[in-house]
Amino acid sequence: MIDWLLSPIDPTRGHDVGFFLSWHARCMVIAWGVICPAAVLAARYFKILPGQNWPHELDNRFWWLCHWKGQTFAYVLSLVGVGLILANTGERPDAWLHATLGYTVLGLGTAQVVLGIFRGSKGGPTAPASDGSLSGDHYDMTAWRVAFEHIHRVLGYLALLLAALAILSGLWSSNAPRWMWIMINGYWILLIGVAIFLQRSGRAHDTYQAIWGPDPSLPGNKRAKMGWGTVRPGDQLENPASEGAE
Repeated sequence: MIDWLLSPIDPTRGHDVGFFLSWHARCMVIAWGVICPAAVLAARYFKILPGQNWPHELDNRFWWLCHWKGQTFAYVLSLVGVGLILANTGERPDAWLHATLGYTVLGLGTAQVVLGIFRGSKGGPTAPASDGSLSGDHYDMTAWRVAFEHIHRVLGYLALLLAALAILSGLWSSNAPRWMWIMINGYWILLIGVAIFLQRSGRAHDTYQAIWGPDPSLPGNKRAKMGWGTVRPGDQLENPASEGAE
């Protein structure tokens, strides 16, 4: 069994990638195959934590810290991974698909970084404007903030999909041993299973209400909720306006 796990997926080829390629693979798999999916899962399903006394306790930043720090670390690892592959002097003419997918994913990741920097101000009670008002791109759900949220989600999910294809193509190109295929695919299956469970449990909470509550007079609550398959937790309250005001 151990010999089978350690043997390459294609027995007709060898598995000898060397220092640069092996560490490039480690960086990219950890970044895009492990950290990024978990960070997305945290952002989608843990805006309101189990046991959190919402709406009396608002703006729990657990999801934000997991998402922001996780994606930042993953992007830095990606740059290290690219540096390693550029430093490799060996040629791999059979890896054109992997390279195309990889650079596309890196481009999408860079676009997300730029979007994040220019996502606009937050506003609200915890981040008021310089004049003391509650005005902010997110609090007011300005046209730019709405566009940012749509673009951010689309690019993020597209990057995850292409990253998975890049990882699988890299495993095939390097003729990775079977245990690597089993580990990464098993991890993805686990995350998908958790995501399905949390989605069916109604845990994909609307970001705006998770941060500022269900009061219908708030600017963002006057708009349609953002994101596919999300729920507004205030809809489950008998009197959202009074609950949010307490």
